Amino acid sequence: MHDYRQRRDREGRRFLSANSQKVIRAQRIAFECALPIVYLVDSAGVFLPMQDEIFPDEDDFGRIFRNNSVISAAGVPQFAAIMGIASRGGAYLPVLCDKILMTKGSGLYLAGPSLVKAAIGQVVDAEELGGAQMHAEISGTVDFCEKDDPSCLKRLRSLIALLAEANEPKIFERAKETTKPAKSPDSIYDLISFDGQKQYDVRDLLASVVDTNSIDEYKADYGKTIVTAYARIGGRAVGIVANQRLQVRTKKEGIQMGGVIYSDSADKAARFVMDCNQTNLPIIFFQDVTGFMVGRDAEESGIIRSGAKLVNAVSNSVVPKITVVVGGSFGAGNYAMCGRAYDPRFIVAWPTARYAVMGAAQASDTVFAVLARARERDKKSSPEELEELRATVKKNYEEQTDIRYGAARGWVDAIIQPHETRDVLIRLLQYVSRLMPKARFHTGVIQV
Repeated sequence: MHDYRQRRDREGRRFLSANSQKVIRAQRIAFECALPIVYLVDSAGVFLPMQDEIFPDEDDFGRIFRNNSVISAAGVPQFAAIMGIASRGGAYLPVLCDKILMTKGSGLYLAGPSLVKAAIGQVVDAEELGGAQMHAEISGTVDFCEKDDPSCLKRLRSLIALLAEANEPKIFERAKETTKPAKSPDSIYDLISFDGQKQYDVRDLLASVVDTNSIDEYKADYGKTIVTAYARIGGRAVGIVANQRLQVRTKKEGIQMGGVIYSDSADKAARFVMDCNQTNLPIIFFQDVTGFMVGRDAEESGIIRSGAKLVNAVSNSVVPKITVVVGGSFGAGNYAMCGRAYDPRFIVAWPTARYAVMGAAQASDTVFAVLARARERDKKSSPEELEELRATVKKNYEEQTDIRYGAARGWVDAIIQPHETRDVLIRLLQYVSRLMPKARFHTGVIQV
């Protein structure tokens, strides 16, 4: 019996070690052949009684995570679908991947409820500790929260179909003739108002632009004032970053105003831009933004850090970018949403768009407040003069925010009609999808 147990232990050790080596070998093949990797995750991490066989060496468990990081840096796509438990060391693998899907009822945590209770005395159930809904709505770790395994696998196939090798030019030509948007392009006019004050769900706008049933929304329940999604336009795969104009409620932050960029939405958009670069997807920005959130709570949340992160990601993005200004484009929101200074290949605008450092009302009020303080100090301006100056500033700003003012100065490439947005984007995507010419040194004949 003793010999049998020893043999069983040896075989168990070999089996566990072989598991790690098999994954490492698969990663090596994928890396050397530039093959996308899909991980279906249901792991409790290292088997503690045999940790000395599978934990410490260079070809053991930790090598898998090292490979995740190196493979990602090399630009090879990695997808993780958590369909079970991912705890302890098993939690790191999915989070080191490019995209994370998770089914309801699964768990993702460094320590399960029992270990948490033993370690810090906290009593918490598995769903609250690391369930799919928590990670989708509060931590923002999970990109797609799926109801069950079939739904998760269907989403995986949809995301993998967006990869470059799955998108042959002939597919685009066929798709152009057969694809239609879910809503009529004319339905856009039901959403917008001339003064830009009307609230609308940007998903309804996108439904009039992208191909039917092509949207995979990324982190839909996190950072809700920006909508990020993978989609197709005329058969071409794209990433979309769009300002949400509805007032939203989040579990972490509470009520958030539409058109405003908060820390969580900036973080989400930055991560999405990085992922589009990882998978070589063009990015379409739909701008209707009043700027970043201000105030004590916003500053405590790290709004400047998050905003800088998004600006950095957009600045260093190397995939083609196209910007559509559908409403307001104000202040640093213009920068974060790929304004003119951030090298969009094309930037177009609707006739109702507005473009300035801030809105006319805010600008005139700001100038008035500054001058009013100066008046109190110097006693030089009368209240009537200050009111007249405020009206002048507001009039000038209203003139300058008109998109025709910007178009006349080359700030946008074209003013387009809202119902033409889809057709214009199909045409622009054809242009930006052409291969860039490779430069070479060549002078022609020079007499010396």
